[in-house]
Amino acid sequence: MTEPEIKTKTIEEFFANNNLQTVSIPILQPSEPFLDMAGEDLRRRIFMTENENGDSLCLRPEFTIPVCIKHIKTGATTPRRYAYIGEVFRQSRSGENSFYQAGIEDLGDVDEATADSRCLYDALSLLKHISGNPAYTVLLGDQNVFASVLQELGIVPTWQKRLLRSFGNARQLRDLLHILAEPKSEQSLPADLMKLVEAQDEAALTNYIEGEMLDAGISPSAGRSPTEIARRLLEKQLLSSVRLTKPVLEALEEFLSIRLALDEAEEALFEFGKKHELVSDHFLMPFKARNRAFSNRGIALESLQYDAAFGRPLDYYTGFVFEIRRDSDVMIGGGRYNRLMTMLGADRPIPAVGFSVWLDRLANGKANGIGVESREGKSL
Repeated sequence: MTEPEIKTKTIEEFFANNNLQTVSIPILQPSEPFLDMAGEDLRRRIFMTENENGDSLCLRPEFTIPVCIKHIKTGATTPRRYAYIGEVFRQSRSGENSFYQAGIEDLGDVDEATADSRCLYDALSLLKHISGNPAYTVLLGDQNVFASVLQELGIVPTWQKRLLRSFGNARQLRDLLHILAEPKSEQSLPADLMKLVEAQDEAALTNYIEGEMLDAGISPSAGRSPTEIARRLLEKQLLSSVRLTKPVLEALEEFLSIRLALDEAEEALFEFGKKHELVSDHFLMPFKARNRAFSNRGIALESLQYDAAFGRPLDYYTGFVFEIRRDSDVMIGGGRYNRLMTMLGADRPIPAVGFSVWLDRLANGKANGIGVESREGKSL
């Protein structure tokens, strides 16, 4: 979109009618929290600069992280629901470098099923409020269910963590499962070093690496520390030493292939657990509670699609995730991110869930109009 102004009145009315606290987030933000949370791959997509003190800054690439940081810094009580609307800046695959978003962040409600259902209900209601009744599909996934399946199948913790990091990225996940099925040692190390790695002796390995760095005239404080290098070597060795049995690999592939209407998902997951003799169906309890909460809000479960392989490859997502799509375009994306608040510096865990609306995509689709005006005030 070329220099549009999103007409905010309709959206702000929705926020006010739902007792939401609209927050103002500065366009210029510290870049470190975004890079720490989303990874270095984000660096090439955001617009960075420095202040006079040399601090790394960027144009606001999204709202969730700065809204959460503001909540932490102000010491606000919870539960609390924030709303926002504005422009964000990052390069997209289509070549655009800025777009408009509105959204809601719901922080601190310990009744996660209720908060999750409210999140989806608000997303659907806001979509209807600003676009009438466009045709759309709703896709749901659950990071927690996948994590529970990995644990119940006996996957070693190191591999659990790595698989969870790739959950939602089909290619990465497929590649990792292939490695697990046919592991190969990736490390070619000197004999003395390999002996320490194979012994999984972190302290001795750290001392060895530090000594080698000093002998080579490299400061141990330059770049990655000896401890970080040692832990990475140990992790790689452990990962390469694990091989999935055929039944476990087949169970994982079967789980990831589950895709059906949400009203059928509970039974399908229960039958999956029964077939593969999982220790318990404890992981289904939050899933069932959330479905009941959806129904209580009048959300028809049969209208929602559950995909066991759908997730977000970010460390801070912990449970329910969803997208509202029109054709192949994502109009709204959201989910639960319970880890994010403590990762950003909160002194205690704070449950959190939220969503963002891609306003430009709705406007470009001309779904009954979203209230986009040119600077001359003419409807586009």
